Amino acid sequence: MAEPTTIEARLSTFDIAMVVFSLVVGIGIFRTPAIVAAAAGSSTLFFVAWTVAGLASLVGALCFAEIGSRHPRAGGYYRVVADCYHPALAFMLNWAQALMQGAGAAGVAFIGAEYLAPIVVPAPLAGPAAAPVLAGATMLVLLVLNYRGVRSGARTQNLLSVLKIAMILGLALVALALAPRGAPVDSTPPVTPWPGRLAAALIPCFYAYGGYQMTMNLSADLKDARRRFPLAITAGMLTVVALYLLINLAYQRVLGTGGVADASRVAATLARATFGPAGEAVISIAVFLSAAGFVNATILQMPRSFYAMAKDGVLPRAFLRVNPRTQVQDVGLLFFGATMLVPALVLGSFEKLLNYIMFTDTLTIAVVASTLFVLRRRGDGAGGYAMPGYPLLPALYLLCLLAVTASVLVTAPRLALAGAAILLTGFPLYRIGRRLIGSGDRSASA
Repeated sequence: MAEPTTIEARLSTFDIAMVVFSLVVGIGIFRTPAIVAAAAGSSTLFFVAWTVAGLASLVGALCFAEIGSRHPRAGGYYRVVADCYHPALAFMLNWAQALMQGAGAAGVAFIGAEYLAPIVVPAPLAGPAAAPVLAGATMLVLLVLNYRGVRSGARTQNLLSVLKIAMILGLALVALALAPRGAPVDSTPPVTPWPGRLAAALIPCFYAYGGYQMTMNLSADLKDARRRFPLAITAGMLTVVALYLLINLAYQRVLGTGGVADASRVAATLARATFGPAGEAVISIAVFLSAAGFVNATILQMPRSFYAMAKDGVLPRAFLRVNPRTQVQDVGLLFFGATMLVPALVLGSFEKLLNYIMFTDTLTIAVVASTLFVLRRRGDGAGGYAMPGYPLLPALYLLCLLAVTASVLVTAPRLALAGAAILLTGFPLYRIGRRLIGSGDRSASA
């Protein structure tokens, strides 16, 4: 068996910032505003939800910036939990994340394909199978591009991210400048008290803002990570929050809160109101590029988690193999490709997928974020980046995450329990893996 190869730092601050941007801006901003508006029931709560979630996510980004700066490791999202708590807990969280991320990436690819299919698929070939075939082709092309090398994957990521920023910014600014103002009336008067409506609206908002934390898996790929990682993750998230608030302002101003709530393809509806019939084609391409950017960013970073898990001996050592020329983990990339392609045919609705993911995702993020308190207490990585407002701001961030977790448990208990079941199955798998594979290389170095 070939000896594992050490991962080399080849990515720049801009590369990582673009990964942050595309991990967050997948498909959520083109679907979740309708869910947020329906849950909020008023324009005030609609913007309060987006603003609160945005501020909390900025705090979370600063929290993970410090963790990444203090603990720059390959597969850092797994590694930091294993080092601060226990490899068993780290494996359980990342086992669930691997399945969730694969299924989530496939779901995003499907939604992007649904937008693009009417434009590129000839009428005689259009049908129920068109979007799944296009989604599968998109995932396969991105897997091949990433197989060619980490730099190839990063260049693809940068191009998709810049195009996505330009399209979202252009749509929002043109809509605000040219589109006629929609009716200011809210949707059907709500009967639920405002705290309950705000809690329900925050779930999709946090989903739309989520993803930045997974950038920790690329800490070892970033040059001078202790200094540059905080800059990259903060720059990426500031861009996300600014664009989200701008595009939601355009949604609400042109369509009205009730119109947003009634538009499941809200971006296409905004484009139609702004540009006319041609607008739908433009935004459909934008949504597809956004979806492709998210899928590519997920493909780029997830194999690094498998690398860290293999170093702990809970995955086969084949996951440690890194091609010295391309810096690609062949086995890890193929395995993650399977986690996307296999469940692609059995995905449910977007709303069910959202609740299914959010319960486990927010719980996992809370555990990983809490390692900041452990790293500070132990003095690990002292002298690097230190987030402002410690310990109050990270504590409030953890409370927000746990509140969203509890809200999902209350509103969608079956889906929450399904996510919890997947999380718990990680423990026996961890024990089996350690017994069959052995202790492996317990070194924390990348």
